[in-house]
Amino acid sequence: MCGRFTLRTKPREWAEVFAVVRQLEGEWQPAYNIAPTQNVVCVRDRDERELFKARWGLIPSWAKDAKIGNSCINARVETVDTQPAFRSAFKKRRCLVMANGFYEWRRGVKQPHFISLKSGEQMAFAGLWEFWKSPDGPVESCTICTTEANEMMSELHDRMPVILPRPIVDHWLDPTVNDVDELKPMLRQFPADEMQAWPVGKVVGNVRNQGPELMERVAVA
Repeated sequence: MCGRFTLRTKPREWAEVFAVVRQLEGEWQPAYNIAPTQNVVCVRDRDERELFKARWGLIPSWAKDAKIGNSCINARVETVDTQPAFRSAFKKRRCLVMANGFYEWRRGVKQPHFISLKSGEQMAFAGLWEFWKSPDGPVESCTICTTEANEMMSELHDRMPVILPRPIVDHWLDPTVNDVDELKPMLRQFPADEMQAWPVGKVVGNVRNQGPELMERVAVA
């Protein structure tokens, strides 16, 4: 699964990497411990490619209230095209969720690890977004697609976020593509030999804790 991640790269740098035309509105601050229900930064294609903020935890357009989003932070690739909460967005509202790395807890010992790319490049998670009319106004929300863990990640967890390679980003974002048989093959494991992980302090478990020190390697007895 994917339940915590970091975002340190400035939105304008993301815009350059992913050919974004419409920049992010409002203020932005780096975040080192992003958790579900918080706002995340995404990229999508509509009339033009744009950055936007979305609540992490997808709320389907037909939802009675926002609580369903708490159980929709991740969309499994095996069922993303059939689950009622995700199937419409999968065909029509795909996005990138921006990240620099993510945290995962080793099973059994509950030791958190920070995972990033060896290249130092940003991660573009395969995401879906949705528009929901709440009693207090419109809400845009998103989810992160997950797949079976690759060889490296399987030492920590049985799932991992889908990290899209740069060459297929345009295809994933293209709103004219809605064929499930064309879309699902894009949701693959990222190569294990291009990723790295190390143990970090358990203070990352508290969502109130922030700062680059959360990503620092710690010794494990």
